[in-house]
Amino acid sequence: MASRRTFLARSLGLAAGFSLDGLGVGGVRAQAPVTVFAAASTAGAVAAVAKEFEISAKETVRGVFAASSILARQIAQGAPADIYLSANSAWMDELEAKNHLQAGSRVDLLGNSLVLIAPLDRAFEISIAPGFALAKALGGGRLAMGDPNHVPAGMYAKAALKRLGVWDSLSAKLAFANDARAALALVERGDAAAGIVYASDARAGSGVRLVAAFPPEPRRPIVYPLAMVRGRSAAAGAFYRYLQGAAAGAVFRAHGFTHPAAGT
Repeated sequence: MASRRTFLARSLGLAAGFSLDGLGVGGVRAQAPVTVFAAASTAGAVAAVAKEFEISAKETVRGVFAASSILARQIAQGAPADIYLSANSAWMDELEAKNHLQAGSRVDLLGNSLVLIAPLDRAFEISIAPGFALAKALGGGRLAMGDPNHVPAGMYAKAALKRLGVWDSLSAKLAFANDARAALALVERGDAAAGIVYASDARAGSGVRLVAAFPPEPRRPIVYPLAMVRGRSAAAGAFYRYLQGAAAGAVFRAHGFTHPAAGT
């Protein structure tokens, strides 16, 4: 049985890859697919960008999605990733410090923000402000969020709740998930009364509604760094550049991401 504070929620894309060529897109099978390890919260957006890229470039892209910490550890252990897109700078810092990244390839690609969501069919209204009565509003229900011990979305959520002075009051009402999309799924299924997720997740979710947006934290913006993994496929360079281009930017914006320079 799961503990009171931890719900073991399976990632929607954990260790699961997609191959666009396998879907018949582009009509040409590449000898070796470009493999992208990307934060779970980017799954839909990266898949859409990859689909457009394969149509124009006739290359195959494979995506692997999970919590940024899990992906970073796999890369450090030699997993065959060509590109890494993290939801947290700290995990990218760690790989960079250990010389796992191609020198000079790191860029801040995306920004995001935190929102409070609830199941679409449940009444849940509250305004976010210092000391707000979130624990009371939850009643007998739980608050879903990424595990702050290793999931970036959970780390940001915990920091936000601490700044607002309500973290301690929620200690018995937290439902931790293995990644950002798993937290969203808990709310979608009605297993949690509310959840804290990225704005991009809220847009992607079905069966959830936006309750309120958390105020941004200028000293700790939500940034998604991108980098090439050291010693990997030369063909990955084209997709790495495409991810930073205008066409990809339009797709990311449509999925609720922002440019990091624009703030969160």
